[in-house]
Amino acid sequence: MCALRMHEDEVALDVSLVGRLVTEQFPRWAGQPLRRLESSGTENAMFRLGEDKVVRLPRHPRAVDAITHELRWLPRLGPGLPAASPEPLGQGEPGEAFPWPWSVYGWLDGRNPVPGALEEPERLAEDLAAYVRALRRKDASQGPLGYRGVPLATRDSFLREALAQLAGRVDTAAVAKAWEEALRAPEYTGPPVWAHGDLMAGNLLVTGGRLSAVIDFGTVGVGDPAVDLISAWCVLPAEVRGVFREAVGAGEAEWARGRGWALSIAVIALPYYWETNPPVAENSRHVIAEILAETA
Repeated sequence: MCALRMHEDEVALDVSLVGRLVTEQFPRWAGQPLRRLESSGTENAMFRLGEDKVVRLPRHPRAVDAITHELRWLPRLGPGLPAASPEPLGQGEPGEAFPWPWSVYGWLDGRNPVPGALEEPERLAEDLAAYVRALRRKDASQGPLGYRGVPLATRDSFLREALAQLAGRVDTAAVAKAWEEALRAPEYTGPPVWAHGDLMAGNLLVTGGRLSAVIDFGTVGVGDPAVDLISAWCVLPAEVRGVFREAVGAGEAEWARGRGWALSIAVIALPYYWETNPPVAENSRHVIAEILAETA
């Protein structure tokens, strides 16, 4: 499990507290076995409740809005997608013991894919592409703007600040060159399209090497869907990226923006989580290395 405290304003969460919350607000589930789950997640803590439920709580104030956002849009988007989505079973209310809303979902079987150790990389690439296409077909006319559906240039100042902190730890000149190449890609001019916004390994579940579920819809929104190409570098090996790209139907500009999103997410996360969340930091280093190898 990653370090329990990753943010200065993070609240302390343990089995005792979560058990009291469940007993007070959902007495029908009181007394069921409860344990904290190992996770590299940065925004929420998860506790398995019984055999068929999971309790999810925001770890810090900035994660709170994503909870209500997910609960609003998940029921509209989840049905019909080619992989399972979390099923909301109950919404916990803020109280004296815990100040923010929280939620209970149905348990989803599977495990996170491990980049570099995938059982069926080509089939997973096809599954991810099918998921992205299906989400893009959802009616986006009333959807909210995704904060990762905006032009890539909005990330520029954040990336350069993070890159300055990484001097001596990564090849900052090569990263800057790859980033500037991504910024030169034409901006998206098409209609708003749904995107999950965070299709990284920690938000994917696989069974037998195939995509079985996608979780954490806190970043879902409409805009430029190129952000959902990040799996090509965050999850998939180089030899099957072409399979994924062809199945999604990504042109040169979209592919370049997707690569830029993957690079920016990795670079911005790396100095922040270098010490406090080793799995996230390791994945960020992996993504940076994959992109630099591809753009060299």
